[in-house]
Amino acid sequence: MPFVAALAARLSYGVLPLPLLLALRDGTGSYAAAGSAVGLFGLVSALLGPLRARLVARRPGTLTVLTACYALLLGALAAGAAAGLPAWAAVLLAAAAGVFPPPVGPLMRTLWGELTTGEEQRRCALSLDTVAESTVFACGPLLGGLLAARTSPAWALVACAALAVAGFAAFGRALRGRKADAQTAEGGGVVLGPLRSPGFVPLLAVVLAVSAAIAVDEIAVVVAWGAGAAGPLLALFSVGGVVGGLVYGRLAWRAAPGRRLLVLAAAATACCTLPALLFAPPGAATALLGAGACTDALLVTAYLLVEELVPAGSRTEAGAWVNTAYNLGGALGSAAAGLLADRAGPVAAFVLAAVVLGSATAAAAVWRSPLRGRARAVAA
Repeated sequence: MPFVAALAARLSYGVLPLPLLLALRDGTGSYAAAGSAVGLFGLVSALLGPLRARLVARRPGTLTVLTACYALLLGALAAGAAAGLPAWAAVLLAAAAGVFPPPVGPLMRTLWGELTTGEEQRRCALSLDTVAESTVFACGPLLGGLLAARTSPAWALVACAALAVAGFAAFGRALRGRKADAQTAEGGGVVLGPLRSPGFVPLLAVVLAVSAAIAVDEIAVVVAWGAGAAGPLLALFSVGGVVGGLVYGRLAWRAAPGRRLLVLAAAATACCTLPALLFAPPGAATALLGAGACTDALLVTAYLLVEELVPAGSRTEAGAWVNTAYNLGGALGSAAAGLLADRAGPVAAFVLAAVVLGSATAAAAVWRSPLRGRARAVAA
């Protein structure tokens, strides 16, 4: 079953971050070098995600090649960590590994679009997919930590490589027989790809903004109340995401996906505003719970809009662009929050989160008519 195979492949990504950081720390003797290497790995992986998705969608056989290169480089990182390696080598190997992670999420969501009929079925399927992915990434660090503690960070990294090979081998078998995406006249075979589809860039801007706002809030929570209180508070975001994704998939909606995206972004903005108005752990708890529910529902809506806005031959790549926007927003938000919280305090960071997301929502509202018009044209 493709969904189960995709979960196994996703688990390899969820487990990876902590073993990778700890292994590189052991190998280089420096958290600064390890953190830089892990950060560069994430940045390269996110930025090249759409390109990998386009490649695999056009030539499915490259999924095996990407998996093999990715696993080999993780193995090289593990060996280097065990033997000791200079910081420059750790950064170089981590950046190289970031080139090759196979695109499981975009492929699975495109497959859901092919297996379902009608907006209601797609919404339910994508809600289930998003909740399952969130759960895997929430449990992954715990499993990664246990592996590193019971064996060693280097062996935990080897286990991640083995899990990736097993997961993607099963996923590749599940996808066997699926036709490659054809290049479409509307941007499928050009450099910009789905970015040329009217309304798609504003959609990415909202996704980037909500991710940046959540990252700012998470850093501000740690600065405001310390690691002890931050752990349970941040867990509420994941709980809210699971609940919100499940409820969103079960309810019947009359509003079009474009309008729902704006409403959810506005609701997330209100949640991000709450900790600045009620600067206390209960205010942050309520805000993170609500923001988690809004964020997962917003991501499901974004994936639904990909089906409406982007031609069929470019949807796998478009789904990867949504992932890239979310990951890039998180990185930018974390960097900005750290600087602002140090200089102006956590309340200013909470205000920044609300302003960023509110501004992006207002800008996207200006594009609402083009978004709806494009959806009708594609549907026709």
